[in-house]
Formats: sequence, C-alpha cells, structure tokens
Amino acid sequence: MDKINKEKIWRLIQKIGDGFLGKLPNHPDHPNGRNPYAHVALKVKIRFGCSYKDIADEKYQEVVDFLYCIKKEDC
Repeated sequence: MDKINKEKIWRLIQKIGDGFLGKLPNHPDHPNGRNPYAHVALKVKIRFGCSYKDIADEKYQEVVDFLYCIKKEDC
C-alpha cells in the first residue's frame, strides 16, 4: 500500500481503536489492559493475511469497509 493509503488506514484504525478503549474484555496475558489499536490491527492482519501496510492498494476500500464492520462489531 502506498504511503498515503497507509496513513489513512492507520488513522482509521486509531479512530476505531478509540471506540474500544476500556471495552475489551480482560485477559490474563494483558494484566495492564488490552491495547485496542493492536486489537483492530490484528483483526485486519487475520482477515487479510498480512499487516495493513502490506495490503495491495487495490484492496484499500475493502480494508476500509472491513474496519467499519469492526466498528459496528458485525465482524
């Protein structure tokens, strides 16, 4: 993905992660709380098989749609 699209996706990950602050369930591996931004980025990585930075530009809109799906908690 080109630099501009990476930045747009990262800002969207941050925005959606903000919505998960304090809402993720506790987990014994995360005694200080879970990182909602890492949680969202991991969902993207699982769905697309690679980091959001490595996804092809052609899939930009698909990534955006998936992120909004995460926001609505439909995914």
